[in-house]
Amino acid sequence: MSERSGPSVRADYRMFRTIQTRWMDNDVYGHMNNVVHYSLFDTAVNGWLVERRLIDFHGGRTVFFVVETGCRYFSELAFPDVVTAGVKVTKLGTSSVRYQIGLFRNDEDVAAAEGFFVHVFVDRTTRKATPIAPDLRLALDTLSA
Repeated sequence: MSERSGPSVRADYRMFRTIQTRWMDNDVYGHMNNVVHYSLFDTAVNGWLVERRLIDFHGGRTVFFVVETGCRYFSELAFPDVVTAGVKVTKLGTSSVRYQIGLFRNDEDVAAAEGFFVHVFVDRTTRKATPIAPDLRLALDTLSA
């Protein structure tokens, strides 16, 4: 995540996806349970990859594995909020990519939560890291901070 101590703002991100919260996302405290934030991170990034046909999770020779995650919480999210997930790439390695994701409540400009995860590009059969394909690398680079 960024080095600053506070939350990011929408202008810090390169791509956005809108995600509707669900009734079941709330916990007994009346706000979105922390595990849902991680699901929204996955949905934002993997939705972008699938929509652009950059990865085939079912039949491709290569896939991404998540190897590290983290999240900071700044304010509450809850059903029926609409969440906008902002995504950017903060590091693009030979076989890995680190994403930063900001979750924005409704029309707010400041992130309610901010997280990261690292994908490693692996061969589906051997489960060994492999270099990110050139076309995928170009697409990921468009999200670079």
